[in-house]
This record gives sequence, structure tokens and C-alpha cells, in this order.
Amino acid sequence: MAEEKSAGSVTLEAGIAGEVKIADGVVAVIASLAAKEVDGVSMSAGGIGQTLMGYVGMKTADKGVRVDIADGVVSAELAITVKYGFSIPDVSRKVQEKVKSAIETMTGLSVADVNIRVASVDMGTETER
Repeated sequence: MAEEKSAGSVTLEAGIAGEVKIADGVVAVIASLAAKEVDGVSMSAGGIGQTLMGYVGMKTADKGVRVDIADGVVSAELAITVKYGFSIPDVSRKVQEKVKSAIETMTGLSVADVNIRVASVDMGTETER
């Protein structure tokens, strides 16, 4: 279904009325939001640059997510934080399933793989434990 890739976007359809392009960042946001919906995921984890940007008020919904799109096929990598007490393998599998489904449903693109890196465990606060 996807036809061509230009700088940072993929063309979904080109027809009489024009073309539909989706930016790579949009796919990353979809992946991030889907991951955050999984029970046991505290938040997505990002690098130091993203953490610093958060301190100055610049927040991104795709923090800790990288997507590569080639020939209409998506490969996604997510860094997540898992809440203490949850099974890391179970949470990771659920995140993979949720992210794959969300990207395919919302964009029509195929997802080849969703790789998960558990960056940390959220111990919560003393009152939560």
C-alpha cells in the first residue's frame, strides 16, 4: 500500500484527489501512546537529551521510540519503564502486540517487528508500596 518514502514520511496513497503522507514521527507517537496503554508500563523511557528537553518544558509523545519505515513496512524500537511487581516478559509481549495493532490499524502499514528495551523499573513512591 505504501508507495514511496521521502524525507521523514511515507506516502500511503496517490490518487486523483492527491496523496496521503504520514510523517515518521506520527508513527512513533502512535507506538508510544499504545505502549502507555498497557497495564504495567509506567512510561516510555528516553535518552538524556529527551530528559533535558523535558526539564525546559519541551515534551514529546514519542520519547523512547524509534521507527524505521521501508517499503511500507515498519520496524519499531521502544524503551519502556515497567512498574515494580509486573512480569517483564508479559508486559513486553503485551506492548509488542498493542503497538503492532495500533500502527497497522491507524496507518495501514505492515509492522515487521516491535523491539522492546526495558530501561528501568518504576518502584513507585513509599505510599504506593
